[in-house]
Amino acid sequence: MNPRKRKTLFLAAAVAASSLLNAPAMGADAYPDKPIRMVVPLPPGGGGDFLARLLAEHLSKELAQTVIIENKGGAGGSIGAQYVAQAAPDGYTLVFAYTASHSINPAISKLPYDPLADFTPVALVALAPNMLVVNPGVPAKSVKELIALAKQQPGKLRYASAGTGSAPHMSGELFNHMAGTSMVHVPYKGSGPAMNDVIAGHLELTFASLPAGLPHGKSGAVRMLGVTGAKRASLLPELPTIAESGLPGFDTDQWYGVLGPKGLPANVVATLNRAIAAALESPDLLDKASRQGFEIVPSTPEQLAQHMRAETAKWKKVAADANIQIN
Repeated sequence: MNPRKRKTLFLAAAVAASSLLNAPAMGADAYPDKPIRMVVPLPPGGGGDFLARLLAEHLSKELAQTVIIENKGGAGGSIGAQYVAQAAPDGYTLVFAYTASHSINPAISKLPYDPLADFTPVALVALAPNMLVVNPGVPAKSVKELIALAKQQPGKLRYASAGTGSAPHMSGELFNHMAGTSMVHVPYKGSGPAMNDVIAGHLELTFASLPAGLPHGKSGAVRMLGVTGAKRASLLPELPTIAESGLPGFDTDQWYGVLGPKGLPANVVATLNRAIAAALESPDLLDKASRQGFEIVPSTPEQLAQHMRAETAKWKKVAADANIQIN
């Protein structure tokens, strides 16, 4: 074989080998090259669903691919979470996780998935406080007065929730534990009926979401005593936190974040995290989210994992102290 032909064959082989070596990287760099499904483990129409759809709208622009919302509600978020835990770890099926699906549920029931080990954290998106509201007929005008009243009348004050294991329920249990009170939990099938019965005076109080409680608080239908988060809500800066009103350390912010199935490739996680961070800087998203009571808090995957671990440990302790267990 003449030298020129041998050199040509060698170069062709080198190019082919280089193409093979670079093929996976090129494929990885192409992510995403088709629409992404974001499973929302909640029914349509609520605050979490609103936030997920708002994020999906702006995330689609950042990724230049459609992000499709798919609601799979039920069992406190467990149904949708399990679905994603069993999905292929390719970045095309994600879950818009929240407090109940990945922090409260594992504290009160046996799950078909491990909320930490079976998922890959991508990014924290937002925190949302609840608010403690009472019927105007309740004589307490502050958190301290409510605690004193509850201690004077043990077992008499009743608090409504959206159901056993819901964030309002667990907020009430943490309140009882920290304050040394014995308010009685009354579960409802949804936050709407719970709030309606507090307004009507059938029950004394509830821990409502900010969007659900604020209109009734401003109208005087209920009296607002405090927000449940670690700091005051930007939507209602004049209302103190429960922590600064008599229960130091009280904090039951709900969290929302994006997770993928276990084994999500590092380059996919990085791409999604960057895109979510960029989406969360959108003035439109920030404005619409804040008007619904959400505090936008972008994070690294590691910060989300740390937050999830801390939240799970907190709610496990609350469940153990209150002997809450759902079979």
